[in-house]
Amino acid sequence: MQFAAPCLLGLEGLAANDLKFKGIDGVRAENGRVLFSGDEQSLVRANICSALCARVFILMAEFEARDFDTLFEGVRAADWSRFIGEHDAFPVKGNSLDSALSSIPACQKIIKKAVVEKLREHYHTSWFDEEGGVHQIQFRIFKDRVSIYLDTTGAALNKRGYRALSGDAPLKETLAAAMVELSRVRSHHTVADPFCGSGTILIEAARKALNIMPGVDRDFAFESWDCIDPALIEKERERAQSEERRDVSFIAYGYDIDEDALELARRNAELARVADRIVFEKRDIRDYTDSLERLSVITNPPYGERMLDIQAARELYGVMGEKFIQKPNHSYTIISPDESFERLFGRAADKRRKLYNGTLKCNVYMYYK
Repeated sequence: MQFAAPCLLGLEGLAANDLKFKGIDGVRAENGRVLFSGDEQSLVRANICSALCARVFILMAEFEARDFDTLFEGVRAADWSRFIGEHDAFPVKGNSLDSALSSIPACQKIIKKAVVEKLREHYHTSWFDEEGGVHQIQFRIFKDRVSIYLDTTGAALNKRGYRALSGDAPLKETLAAAMVELSRVRSHHTVADPFCGSGTILIEAARKALNIMPGVDRDFAFESWDCIDPALIEKERERAQSEERRDVSFIAYGYDIDEDALELARRNAELARVADRIVFEKRDIRDYTDSLERLSVITNPPYGERMLDIQAARELYGVMGEKFIQKPNHSYTIISPDESFERLFGRAADKRRKLYNGTLKCNVYMYYK
């Protein structure tokens, strides 16, 4: 099978390397997604183990189409009966950009009709009740290039299962995991987040240090598919669980001025099975200090869209510049959409990386010298 795993813009290389490290073959990065090939085991493993991808799609077909007849025939040519049973559900959704086929409802109708026609030939029936497992068909048409997918994931992969609730402007788990990866967090590290909010960055850091696979505690769409062997799913979960490490020295500290956010963070850490690795305290950034020999600070400082919020955020950048002192074995990884961050912080980053937090263009500023 051919797979496509979309990811946040700017994370393609990191996401590809993560999948390779998790034992996935034939991986290559493209703009906004990672492609790879494999079998049912690869499908299950990528879902359970990917830290940075948003979903895992089976790539059913790719072709050029400027009219509905070509779209119909391209979809109809795919081997739908390999995955979709006679009683399974197969809804269709998608998007189109800069293409002749611009009507989303019309494209949905044609794609659905093409799949029905192909399945009718295989199952010799004129009616599908669609009461079985859901096989979400997704399409993307960009500059007349059609990609047809089956979504194996269900709820997006950033939904790890530990964040039932979140505070204001939460960072996606996949983006938090990317910052942790860029900070090169390992099992012996000490990590701090002075603006921890609901604790996502620290939780992702702890789970990486303990080698807890991102999706090991959640369910997936493919688990309701008859074509995926439940024994294979169980085997991959057991393999992932067997690789968790508790004999590590990792510890983290989370600070925030909002006691409600800290309570939420404590609850999330418990659900994530890392509560014993993170200490949460109420503390203002103006009171921040550390006397540790080694420390990795990873943080997403507040930034609002209203002018007063922006001004307050920029004042905090200056405070951070004063508090985040250049020391041996200390690093600081900070994400911000503010292009003037380095000037306000007081010094240029040793390295920076452009990422997108949804549609918001950000930079990750890294200080380690």
